[in-house]
Amino acid sequence: MSFFQNIKYELQKHSKLTLLLIINISIFLIINISSGVFKSDVIALNMALPLNLNEFIFKFWTLFTYMFAHKDLGHVFYNMLLLYFTANTFLNFLSEKKLLYVYIMSGLMGGITLLILSAIFPASFANSILFGASAAVIGIVTSLAIYIPNLPVSLFGIIEMKYKYYALLVFVVSTIIDFNINTGGKISHFGGAFFGLLFGYLLKNGKDLSDLSTFRKQKISPLKVVHQNRSAKTTGQTQSNQQTIDALLDKISKSGYENLTKAEKELLFKLSQKK
Repeated sequence: MSFFQNIKYELQKHSKLTLLLIINISIFLIINISSGVFKSDVIALNMALPLNLNEFIFKFWTLFTYMFAHKDLGHVFYNMLLLYFTANTFLNFLSEKKLLYVYIMSGLMGGITLLILSAIFPASFANSILFGASAAVIGIVTSLAIYIPNLPVSLFGIIEMKYKYYALLVFVVSTIIDFNINTGGKISHFGGAFFGLLFGYLLKNGKDLSDLSTFRKQKISPLKVVHQNRSAKTTGQTQSNQQTIDALLDKISKSGYENLTKAEKELLFKLSQKK
């Protein structure tokens, strides 16, 4: 199946990745039609994140909308290409719910990081706005760098490297190189990358930030011995599941995902959905 056939197939699926691709591409077209045909930047300016706290207060929704908005073709193409390939790898191990959560939270962290810096150094960000899904996508990349660091990745079908090195390469190329160009946008990458690393680290250690029940305090009564036993059983099962996942990930890091048996792939997918 060719690259464009893969894209067509993905867009035909009713998945969270499809939703993210459609939203980003649609908003890109709307913004450019509005500015090109109707000579109006109203839509763009009401979706971009203003790097001025006084203006942001009256456009608070832009902290969410900016991560879906692009103006330049090269910008949206690169972000959607990276999102497509990274998300497909992500979904081999984790659920669609987690994909959407990491995307949004990484985007929010990237925007908040830049807002804080703009408040500290207002002169450096005067009259600046933030567009794009870069921070959100970088968060997905770095979450996998922690969760499946040794997964083999083939770069352009020529160079094979571990995923953690691939993630580092993506971050350096998209953020560190030419840092003086679009500095504000690249600073937001650090916020997105930080959240991705945090999510991956906690998930690998049994704590799922996308699951609110993780933070709920369980009321354990000393008189309810049965409840305590169930809790211990649940904890033991969770640890056993994590050990199984770790063993499968270790096998993938040594021989590749394609060398898993059908049963192992199904088991990995099933256990990942529970996390």
